[in-house]
Amino acid sequence: MTESLKVEVLEVGPYFTNCYLVSDEKHALLIDPGDDSLRIEQLIEKSNVDIEKIILTHGHIDHIAALAHIKEITGAPVLIHPEDAEMLTDAKANLSAFHSTAFIAETADGFLNEGDTIEVGRFQFRVLHTPGHSPGGISLVTEGIVFTGDALFWGSIGRTDFPNGNHETLIRSIKTRLLTLPDDTIVYSGHGPKTTIGHERKINPFLI
Repeated sequence: MTESLKVEVLEVGPYFTNCYLVSDEKHALLIDPGDDSLRIEQLIEKSNVDIEKIILTHGHIDHIAALAHIKEITGAPVLIHPEDAEMLTDAKANLSAFHSTAFIAETADGFLNEGDTIEVGRFQFRVLHTPGHSPGGISLVTEGIVFTGDALFWGSIGRTDFPNGNHETLIRSIKTRLLTLPDDTIVYSGHGPKTTIGHERKINPFLI
């Protein structure tokens, strides 16, 4: 991984979701503003970067709860895969209806599909469609790193018992999209510590 691409992580909300600030000098992406909007705002201010895009790896509530505030303060467009787009405006689809407070947000500003590219300064991320945890789950890959949302974790994989989840689809996504990456690729997951593709290929009980 090129040293000038900076990855900062902030663990937010009751489900300890990883919100990522990814930057190249002044250019930055914010990935999954899941909760604790003021803490995310403080991280952005401290980093002194311009958020050019807000990327959602999928549409579940623990990855979008701070979305409205972060969009308001940054003015950045919100991008999501079209198959998860309804989650932003449907409390049942994003699972918040089953918690204490139902949550809905504005519609996305644009969509990300398999093979699309996202620029962060001098770097480009390629979009991988990795459904299974949700129909529109995506991962973002560039040289040496991949952000996997809730598809792949250290020693585990995403849940598939939520509405529209599918275990076989998720395993296929991981094996055909993620495990084809080099072993030394660093995996930044939606929850938990970072890992590598090679480590998961060897020890992840769901993939052996």
